[in-house]
Amino acid sequence: MWLLFAGGLVASLMYILAVSVNFLNLFGQMPNLKALESPRSELASEVYSADGELMGKYFRENRTPVSYKEIAQTTIDALIATEDARFEGHSGIDPKAMMRVATGLVGGGKSGGGSTLSQQLAKMLFRTREDLNNGRLNDVPGLRMLITKTKEWILAVRLERNYTKREILRMYLNTAEFGSNAFGINVAAKTFFNKHPRNLTLEQSALLVGLVNGPSWFNPVRNPERSKRRRDWVLGQMRKNGYITEPVYAATVAKPIKLDYKVENQNEGIAPYFRTELSKSLREWAKETDHDLYSDGLKIYTTIDSRMQKYAEASVAEHMKLQQRWFDQHWKGQQPWRDENGRLIPNFLNTSIKRTERYRSLSTRYEGNQDSIKYYLNKKYKMKVFTWNGGEKEVTMSPMDSLAYYKRLLHAGFMAMNPLNGHIKAWVGGINYKYIKYDHVKQGKRQPGSTFKPFVYVAAIDQGYSPCYQRPDVPTTFPAERGRPAYTPRNFEGTYSGRTFTLRQALARSMNSITAWLVQKIGPNDIVSYAKQLGITSPIDPVPAIGFGSSDVSIYELTGAYSTFVNKGIWTSPIMVTRIEDKNGNVLREFVPQTKEALREETAYLMTYMLRGATEEQGGTSIILKNGFKFPYEMGAKTGTTSNYSDGWFMGLTPDLVCGMWIGGEDRSIHFRTGAYGQGSRLALPLYGIFMKKMYADKSIDISRGPFPKPDTLSVEINCSRYYNGAQRDTIPYDQKLNQANLDDLDDEEI
Repeated sequence: MWLLFAGGLVASLMYILAVSVNFLNLFGQMPNLKALESPRSELASEVYSADGELMGKYFRENRTPVSYKEIAQTTIDALIATEDARFEGHSGIDPKAMMRVATGLVGGGKSGGGSTLSQQLAKMLFRTREDLNNGRLNDVPGLRMLITKTKEWILAVRLERNYTKREILRMYLNTAEFGSNAFGINVAAKTFFNKHPRNLTLEQSALLVGLVNGPSWFNPVRNPERSKRRRDWVLGQMRKNGYITEPVYAATVAKPIKLDYKVENQNEGIAPYFRTELSKSLREWAKETDHDLYSDGLKIYTTIDSRMQKYAEASVAEHMKLQQRWFDQHWKGQQPWRDENGRLIPNFLNTSIKRTERYRSLSTRYEGNQDSIKYYLNKKYKMKVFTWNGGEKEVTMSPMDSLAYYKRLLHAGFMAMNPLNGHIKAWVGGINYKYIKYDHVKQGKRQPGSTFKPFVYVAAIDQGYSPCYQRPDVPTTFPAERGRPAYTPRNFEGTYSGRTFTLRQALARSMNSITAWLVQKIGPNDIVSYAKQLGITSPIDPVPAIGFGSSDVSIYELTGAYSTFVNKGIWTSPIMVTRIEDKNGNVLREFVPQTKEALREETAYLMTYMLRGATEEQGGTSIILKNGFKFPYEMGAKTGTTSNYSDGWFMGLTPDLVCGMWIGGEDRSIHFRTGAYGQGSRLALPLYGIFMKKMYADKSIDISRGPFPKPDTLSVEINCSRYYNGAQRDTIPYDQKLNQANLDDLDDEEI
C-alpha cells in the first residue's frame, strides 16, 4: 500500500512537471515567466480631448482597468462569497473544494464548481482552453480536460506566488466578461448603471457578480427575472458566508432591478467622424512601433476642444435640420436627381444601387440572377432610418425605398482649426455618424467654387498687385487651345456692369470677371504653385477655370491653407494628436505640426485684409455676419458655390480660429435649383454664424475677438476708400436677388 501510494505520488509529481515544461510537446505550451509577471489582457485605448474629456475608445474588448481602491467593497465581498469562499485561506488550489467535486462525480450528484478565483483568473488571462491546447495529447479523448485543468492548477499556484490576494482580485474583476460588450468591472458598472465601480450599491454589485458565471444567460436586459434570481442567490451566498446580515439580505432582495443601461460603441462619444479618421493614422503608427491600438490600453490625447466640438455638432444639427426642410419643400412631389439642364436622370436609383454592398452581396448569393436580385431589393423590411425629427424612426421599407430616402438628404462637413499651432479644435464629418459613416472633412472632396479664388488673389498680391488696384468689370476670354473651346467666365448675375472695382471689392463680391482677368495675367500654373505652397495636396488642373474651383479639394486642405493667411504666412499642418501614452502613463510619442514659410508676412496680412472685405465692403457676400448676426469683430470670410448649386462652401477667419464648411448632396446631381437657397452664402454661411454665436457666448472659451495682427509697416496702400464712388455702391446686393416665390411659405425669422 505504501509503495503504491509513493509510486502514485511520484507519478503525479512527474506528470505535473512534464505538463509544466511541455515534455516532448505532449501537453502544449505554458506561459513563460515574463508573461506570468506581466499577464496581458485586452485593454481599450482611450481618446481624450484637449480639455480632458473622454471622447471614445478603440477596442475589440471594451476594458478599462481600475485599481483595487476604486472597486466597491460590496463587489469584492460578493465575488469571494459566490466564487471562492475560502479564497483568503488557500494558495491557488482549494483541496476541500476539489474533494467535494470528486465526491460529487463519484456519487453522480451536483457538487458545484471546484475552481478557485486564482484558477478562473488563470483561465481568463492565459486562455488555457483556447491557446494552450496545441500538444500531441490534447486531442486524445478524455485527456484534453485533464491537461487543461492541470495547467490551470499550476498557473493558479504561480499566480499566488507572484501576486497578493488583492492584486488577484483586482486582476480578476478587471478581466472578467460581463456581457453587453463590457469587459472588466469599470465598463460593466458604466454599461449597466452609468456609475463608477466605487459607487456601486450592494444590489448592483450582486447583480454584476452574478453575471460573471453566465453573461448572456443572466443578462438583466434580456432576462430580467432570471437575472434577479441570480442576484438574490449571490446575496444569499453573502449572507451564508457572513458578509451581510439577515435583515440586510431581506431588504435587498426586495428591491427591483433598476438599470441605467447603455452599451458603449464606436457610434457614441465625442467627435466620432474625427476618431474614425484619427484611427487610420494611429493604426499606421501602431504598426510601425509594434503596438496594438485595440488592445494595448493606450491613452491618446487629441487637439479637439470638447466645448467647441459640442457647439459644432449642435450648430450643424440646427442648421441642417432647417436646410433639409427647405430642400424637401423645394422638391416636394418631384425627384431631385437632375442633369445639368435640369432634366430627370433616368435609372438614377437603379444605377446607384449597383454601387452598394447590398447589391454586391445579392449578386454573389444569386450568381447575378437579376430576377432574384430585383425581388430582394424591392422586398420590404422593418428598419430604422435617420431622421431630423428625433434622430431615428422605425419604418417599413425596401432597400430601394431606403436608397431613395437617403439620396434626398443633404450632407455637411465642418472643421475648426487654430491657425497658430495647427490644432484641430472641432470636426463634424457628417449629419449622423450612426447611419452615415462617410466623412466630408477629409475623406470627401468636392469642387470648392469661389473659395478657391483667394489662391488667385494671393498670387496677385505676392506679385505686386495692391488691394486697391482697380479693374473694370468686363468680360475676359480665354482663347481656344489644345482642343478646349474658348471660355468667357460670367459673373453670378450673368452680366457685366462695366464699372471699376478694387481687387478687395472684387474678392468681397466674388466677381468672376476680375478673377478671370487675374488668372489670365498670372497664369494657371503659377496659381497651382501657390495652392500647393499653401498645403493643397489634391491634384489641381492648370486650366482657365482654376480660379473658380474646378478641381476637387477637401475641407481639411482648405482650412489648413487659409490658416496660413492668419499665421503671418507660416503654413502649419493641421494636427489631431498632441501625445500618446502607454497604459502606465509613459509618453510614447509627442506630436508637433510641420511648418514652413509659405508667404511673406505682409502678403499674408494683406490677404486677411482682402478676406475681411466680404464682411465689410458694400455688397460683400458675407456682409450678413455684420448686419444680420451683429458680430462687431474683424472677420475674414469667403463663400463658394459650384455650378448648378451642387456645393455650398464657406470659410471663416478670426485671429485664432479658421473654420471651413461644405454642404451638398451625396451626388453632385442632387441640389437646389436656384441661388435663393443653393449658393454658399445661403447654404453654408449661416452655419458659421450659428457656431460663432455659441462660441462668443461661452466665456469659458478663450477665443480672440481681434483685430488681426498687423505688420509694423506695409509697402502698399490698403485704405481704398478714395477709389470708391457712388456708382459702385449702387450695385444690387446679392441678398436682394432672392426668388420670393420660394420663400412665401417661411416665416420672417426663417427668412
